[in-house]
Amino acid sequence: MSSAHPDWIVPDWPSHRAVRALITTRAGGTSAAPFDATGGGGMNLGFGSGDDSHAVTANRARLRGALPAEPGWLKQVHGARVVDAADVSTAASPLAADAAVVTRPGVVAVAMMADCMPVLLADVGGRGVAVAHAGWRGLAAGVIQSAVHALRERLGDPSAGLIAYLGPAIGPDHFEVGPEVLEATRTSLADAEAAFVVNGPEKYLADLFSLGRMALAQEGVDAVFGGGVCTYCDASRFYSHRRDRVTGRHAALIWLEP
Repeated sequence: MSSAHPDWIVPDWPSHRAVRALITTRAGGTSAAPFDATGGGGMNLGFGSGDDSHAVTANRARLRGALPAEPGWLKQVHGARVVDAADVSTAASPLAADAAVVTRPGVVAVAMMADCMPVLLADVGGRGVAVAHAGWRGLAAGVIQSAVHALRERLGDPSAGLIAYLGPAIGPDHFEVGPEVLEATRTSLADAEAAFVVNGPEKYLADLFSLGRMALAQEGVDAVFGGGVCTYCDASRFYSHRRDRVTGRHAALIWLEP
């Protein structure tokens, strides 16, 4: 990954040597204000964000230089559908899904976010990987559990040992939600209430990182790394929809070495 910008995040987790992963920040791109970065152009990767499409195209081209192949960009819908990243590039139009799995070397799975939590998964034997886009709607729909199931199914091993990495997301001090969010997440996580703190009448502060760990534990994934890096807190480094409304998108990418 010699072309990766030094500010981008390479997950610190004990993955197999065949596994590669990368999470972009707002640094290293060409986008102008309000999508720019401190001291330079912004690495906004999201079309439809309001940014100039030529800048987004240029940013994706820069990202491609750090990857073995073009990522399998998804049409994210805050659901729980999982696709095989190898099928994305051959589809006639972007596939509507919020998670992707990879079992073929050189295929890049990707999820985009601007406060939602990216969840990376890797088989301990290096046979497969996955990424999930997990905001509260995705967590309520069970996107993390679905990604775990899909990866194990592709591996043909229902008890495959997996590790997980939780990327930057809006932190629990800033993610204020209503009671409907608590009720929705209870549908897939019985202990969801433990991740919510009362913050006034009909208001809660929600902890996406805790909810993610609950979902992973539900599937027997206890080796969980990362978590705790807040996108809302650091405007110089991260895009945040809750903070800025008009904002860019980061990407979380994972693949197996060719």
